[in-house]
Amino acid sequence: MYACVCFRGAFSEVVLAEEKRTQRLVAIKCIPKKALEGKENNIENEIAVLHRIKHPNIVSLEDIFESTSHLYLVMQLVSGGELFDRIVEKGFYTERDASQLIHQILDAVKYLHDMGIVHRDLKPENLLYYSMDEDSKIMISDFGLSKIEGAGSVMSTACGTPGYVAPEVLAQKPYSKAVDCWSIGVISYILLCGYPPFYDENDAKLFEQILKAEYEFDSPYWDDISDSAKDFICHLMEKDPLKRYTCEQALQHPWICGDTALDKNIHESVSAQIKKNFAKSKWKQAFNATAVVRHMRKLQLGTSLEGPNLRPQNNPCSALTSSQ
Repeated sequence: MYACVCFRGAFSEVVLAEEKRTQRLVAIKCIPKKALEGKENNIENEIAVLHRIKHPNIVSLEDIFESTSHLYLVMQLVSGGELFDRIVEKGFYTERDASQLIHQILDAVKYLHDMGIVHRDLKPENLLYYSMDEDSKIMISDFGLSKIEGAGSVMSTACGTPGYVAPEVLAQKPYSKAVDCWSIGVISYILLCGYPPFYDENDAKLFEQILKAEYEFDSPYWDDISDSAKDFICHLMEKDPLKRYTCEQALQHPWICGDTALDKNIHESVSAQIKKNFAKSKWKQAFNATAVVRHMRKLQLGTSLEGPNLRPQNNPCSALTSSQ
């Protein structure tokens, strides 16, 4: 039995609950069955994924209850807040801090990939701190769009969040777990400068940037960031998914496992940019397959991806020497 405090959202309630016998705190996601009509496969998929995984950097599903009107998911409680909020609150923040964060994320996503699970919606909002402790670990949450790779199955559904989705998804091509590695590259980029590599108020132009893998390491924001960090990002934000680093390869990069991440304080610049660029709700809105396909048909970007003119003229990685 649980004693509960409820927080109401648009489509569900999240309940802070205490198990009476042990006084252990958990979070219970209360989902009205009416809200699941037509989406039963999605929640079944999420539950199937959560039942399979147990990793120190992934929020776990602990139990499931069902009533005539609701489905209740009892989740591990994480109370440390969102990634960006903690960075902004810090007084000191370095490349090494970012490297250690990404190391944890890579380790967790490698675990998922080894189990044949693709998250498909990795983004800062889904990265939560386990506790308020200064040295708290980071946790991956929200497996609503995750997918278990089946024998012979091909993923092709366009899903994710604008700005973090891989080019092959927007191109309506079959894709693989490499889409998660792209998203980790985007997150790494933001952690080092405070703004996204791809941005435009116009979705058509945003998608076009991503399809071209067209991004820069702009001055002055990247002037004090190491070449090793830039090289690491380039290997993850590689347009060709076959050439893109896997999690295992990324974990072997010297920016992650070596000593090339710098200790210089970059908090002032990064936190200022985070507050400037991530205040708008647009960056937290997910888009679905229908929206992407509609955009792609309108823009005819999907069919033009193969064209040679879509290769960026100024490749930000071309001047970097690989550290591998």
